[in-house]
Amino acid sequence: MRPRLSCTFTGQHIYVQFIDDDKGATLVSCSTRAKLAPKDVKLAANVKGAEIIGKWAGELALSVGIKQAVFDRGGLKYHGKVKALADAARKAGLKI
Repeated sequence: MRPRLSCTFTGQHIYVQFIDDDKGATLVSCSTRAKLAPKDVKLAANVKGAEIIGKWAGELALSVGIKQAVFDRGGLKYHGKVKALADAARKAGLKI
């Protein structure tokens, strides 16, 4: 099984999910709105926020045993926020 890392951006927030398509279930998720989000930095839907959420998503995935994932960027160009999120997840140790 190789879960899908799905990311969505709104005007104010970033949402990341690791989805098992075979079971149709979300394995783990995080966002700028999560209660467990880092409180020391104001998270927003920008490159800086994408770096923080990407790192956090990578760490969460590794903590539940997900070592690699397929990156689903939702049709967005691999640039700016999307690239920052993927690079930060890779830096955390996740194989994309």
